[in-house]
Amino acid sequence: MSLEQEFDKEIEMSFLDHLEVLRWHLIRSILAIFIGGMLLFINKNLLFDTIIFGPKKGDFITYRLLCKCSAWLSKKFPSLVDNTTLCIGQNLPELQNLTMSGQFTAHILISIVAGLILAFPYVIYELWKFILPGLSKSERKNAKGFIFFTSLLFLLGVLFSYFIIAPLSIHFFLNYQVSDSVANIPQLSSYTGILVNLTLGCGLLFELPILIYFLAKSGVVSAQMLASGRKLALVGCLLLSAVITPPDVFSQILVTGPLMILYEVGIKIAKRVELKIVK
Repeated sequence: MSLEQEFDKEIEMSFLDHLEVLRWHLIRSILAIFIGGMLLFINKNLLFDTIIFGPKKGDFITYRLLCKCSAWLSKKFPSLVDNTTLCIGQNLPELQNLTMSGQFTAHILISIVAGLILAFPYVIYELWKFILPGLSKSERKNAKGFIFFTSLLFLLGVLFSYFIIAPLSIHFFLNYQVSDSVANIPQLSSYTGILVNLTLGCGLLFELPILIYFLAKSGVVSAQMLASGRKLALVGCLLLSAVITPPDVFSQILVTGPLMILYEVGIKIAKRVELKIVK
């Protein structure tokens, strides 16, 4: 039986049959996340020392690049920039754990989140397999590349957060003091919470063009509507950025910038969708 025939057969199934199919898609997705999480759980040093605590180390690639940038700028503009102005991320305070099960709990939770990121393309594949039978042949053809672009945008969001937003936010908060009388002794749960919120949040926000594509395809939005609503979109992006980032303006602006770029990409996508509908 061909793949197209299999899809046509699934279309004819009853509601309960569809629920059964959905259940197995969810089971396979959860299993993939579990396997990815277990692999990372076993490799604890890689997961924590290299990945999770990477943005807290002074030799993290982002800090090294900023330091090199500072040295280059100091040669071009010696009166404005010192060769160590952008050399940040050094001598950050150590993390602490205050509960008996805190480190083990963090190990499990971070492994699950990392497993989700690792298995995200497969989860999207399972989701796509479930909704594909409900699409017409032309819609299936037009939506080719859905898995690739959805996974790519999510990965770009995670990487953008991990290498740009997270290290700058971590440096800011671990060094910020209201007074020299108050020392920063951050907890492990606070550090991992910020890192997880940033990476997953940015990964999901970067799916904005995919969302716009389906909204335009269903006629909910148009390119003209999106273009005329740029100011509202800017406010919305700022609000979304405020939800996933720590409460500092700099991080919110860093997230809002790429989101507005993706919004403009979404307008171009909506225009292409409308042209195809007209044809």
